[in-house]
This record gives sequence, structure tokens and C-alpha cells, in this order.
Amino acid sequence: MTTAVLIGPPGSGKTTLGKLLAERLGVGFRDTDRDVEAVAGKPVSDIFVEDGEERFRELEHQAVRQALAEHDGVLSLGGGAVLNTETQALLDGHTVVYLEVGLTDAVQRVGLASARPLLVLNPRSQLKKLMEERRPIYERLAVLTVKTDKREPEELAEEILKELAK
Repeated sequence: MTTAVLIGPPGSGKTTLGKLLAERLGVGFRDTDRDVEAVAGKPVSDIFVEDGEERFRELEHQAVRQALAEHDGVLSLGGGAVLNTETQALLDGHTVVYLEVGLTDAVQRVGLASARPLLVLNPRSQLKKLMEERRPIYERLAVLTVKTDKREPEELAEEILKELAK
């Protein structure tokens, strides 16, 4: 079983914090977006453009299922992975950590000129919309919620490590 599964919107710090947590815990780190890219042989943004969001979500669900079955370290899920109800069911019983971030911090971290496929037209508006749509799912799945605004990764890692030790 995974040590911790990190969920949250783009810019919440899942990858940065995931790597730091894994290092501190002495376990491996895995990012399902990287798994999807490895299977598809191209970046997530290209999968969206060339194959469509539906195909990406299929690959993403397969990546999450496989990672949950075989990875025992820290796992970072793509921001939209939790939209799949089957994925939600797979997360049951895992230590799911929701990295909550406000719009201002998320925008600063993501950057409005990024290659994130769901943020192409009006990035700030799109990010706000997807954060609002996904928040109830993140909150429901999480066994631990950590607010990341205006905080350094090291501080967040210490907070999560203390909670995991309980």
C-alpha cells in the first residue's frame, strides 16, 4: 500500500512536495502524469491535443490503478484523476492527502503561460472553475487536508510527516 497519495489542483505542489516527502520517508516517489507520458510516448499536453481528453483520462485511470497496486511510496495524482468514480473507489482505504491551494498561489505556481491543456483559453478563469468543481471531491477523498498557501515545501512536509506518524 502507498505511504501517501497526494491530490489537489494544478499548482498545489503535488510533485514538489511528493518528492520531498518521499526523500524524508526513505521511499520512492511516483507521479501518474509521468506514467501516462511514458505509456503514450508523449507529453500530457500532446495527448490532450492529439488524442483528446477522454483518451487521456483512460490512460490516467489505468496509471492510477497500476500505481496503487504496485507502488509503496509517495504517489502524486494528476489534478483531474479524482474525477473518475472508479479512481475514487480505488483511493478508499489509502492515506489521501489533499493539498489545498488558493487561486492566487496556484496561478503564481502554474504560471499563466504554461502548457497545461485545460488552462489554454483563459487560464485564470479556467483554473478557478476547475478548482471549484473539484474541491468537493478532493475534500471527500482526503484523510488529511493541508493548506499550502504562502508556505514552503519543507514546512508542509514536516506537517504531513507529523500527521502520518499518528
